[in-house]
Amino acid sequence: MEGLLNETLELNNLLTFEFVGDAIFAVLVSFIFGIMITWTYQKTYKGNTYSQSFVHTIVMMGVIISVIIVVIGSNIARAFSLAGALSIIRFRSAISDPKDVAFIFFAMGAGLAAGTGNYLIGFVFVGILCLLTYGLYKLNYGDRVIANKILKITIPENLNFEGIFDDIFQEHLEEYKLISVKTTNLGTMFEITYQITSSKENSDKLLIDAIRCRNANLRVAILMDQQGIYM
Repeated sequence: MEGLLNETLELNNLLTFEFVGDAIFAVLVSFIFGIMITWTYQKTYKGNTYSQSFVHTIVMMGVIISVIIVVIGSNIARAFSLAGALSIIRFRSAISDPKDVAFIFFAMGAGLAAGTGNYLIGFVFVGILCLLTYGLYKLNYGDRVIANKILKITIPENLNFEGIFDDIFQEHLEEYKLISVKTTNLGTMFEITYQITSSKENSDKLLIDAIRCRNANLRVAILMDQQGIYM
């Protein structure tokens, strides 16, 4: 009886050491995956709100997911308990770039591969997707030749705004549409807002210079469409 107990304890110790070793290896592999993913993210990022904290979060998320999968293993009770615990978590920060969401799922997929011990599949998955993402970035795939913008023009109140810039727009723009007209500067001026479509071959500076010659050199502003028309 005593011999059987000793053998059981030795087996438990062996399983514990093996479990810890697997967990450490999964963490290291998922960390490497995270570095590969974040390197691709940094190289392909085009936005104006780059965050180092988000880069660190991607790496941490992959590692955390891998540890969670190792701990759960095939235990159904642990899986349900974890699902209940995670259901109370709420993310308060809005994702500004839709591609950031894809990188979050990218890190989660890599962490799942590392946590389940599918290291080869994980390396293939991460490597191929990093190459594809970088290739899309270098090829500038999906970029539009035509750019939608918002044009705001200020004119004196004694100037008739109806059709006053049509000849200029026809020369410099692909399309244009009047969106709104409102008074400004205590009613002494009008602010006219257009939605315009210009090709990259046309210069915004030439358009602005032509408008300034007609609106008494008052304010002219061109905004990207996503910035909104009420800025």
